[in-house]
Amino acid sequence: MHLIYQNQSDSPLIMGILNITPDSFSDGNQYNNEEQAYHRAIAMKSAGVDILDIGGESTRPGAKEVNVLQEIERVVPVINRVKTLGIPISIDTSKAEVMRAAVKAGASMVNDVRALQEEGALATVAELQVPVCLMHMQGQPRSMQQSPQYQDVVKEAIEFLGKRVEACQNAGINRELISVDPGFGFGKNLEHNLELLNRLDDFSELGLPILAGLSRKSMLGEITNQPVERRLAGSLAVAQIAMEKGARIIRVHDVAETNDVRQVFMAMKHLKLS
Repeated sequence: MHLIYQNQSDSPLIMGILNITPDSFSDGNQYNNEEQAYHRAIAMKSAGVDILDIGGESTRPGAKEVNVLQEIERVVPVINRVKTLGIPISIDTSKAEVMRAAVKAGASMVNDVRALQEEGALATVAELQVPVCLMHMQGQPRSMQQSPQYQDVVKEAIEFLGKRVEACQNAGINRELISVDPGFGFGKNLEHNLELLNRLDDFSELGLPILAGLSRKSMLGEITNQPVERRLAGSLAVAQIAMEKGARIIRVHDVAETNDVRQVFMAMKHLKLS
């Protein structure tokens, strides 16, 4: 297992979200310059974050596309500044050029919602040999929520991710560098998302670390009827469930509160093992 996935116990890792965008669904325009992002990263480090996931393009439905140069200009200065904190950095992008620039600047992981299907992405990660998370998504971000259809969302997501893992290995990416993400909210309705969460442990058949990203998502708004800024309790509830279902990485906005959940989860886990 690559160092970015390792820690001193069997505790899940907390991946903190740091969006350098004006239009992300939850924190858009909050950390839109280097100084704001740096201080947010300091706060997340103090709160117990394990990985910082930095992104320069929103993938919410209807968001505007960002060109390569603009995305690089958003994320590289922040990576250069934040890497001084000594926290592993993940770059949230689908573009090969952004992956390369981010890793050169100090990122040590690629988190790709398109599972390295964009031009040059697969070859770039194979060359860089950094950890990569492959996510399942039906459709494209701008239109993915327009009536998604599945026969069996869990089975289809596992099959897709299995094929992408095989493509990565065929391209020369070490299997130990790969993790998988079912893609909550990416081309799924509420029923699909709940089925994914209920059967999250099914993804263990891939034999790879599972990343779960449910923080503040619209599925929680549908369940609780709360706006995005009041979805903390729901986010913590699904984080707990994801941990119990075997998620190795929990991607969140609220690091301190999720760290509390993790500590309770680990206390109970160790009690059961004793």
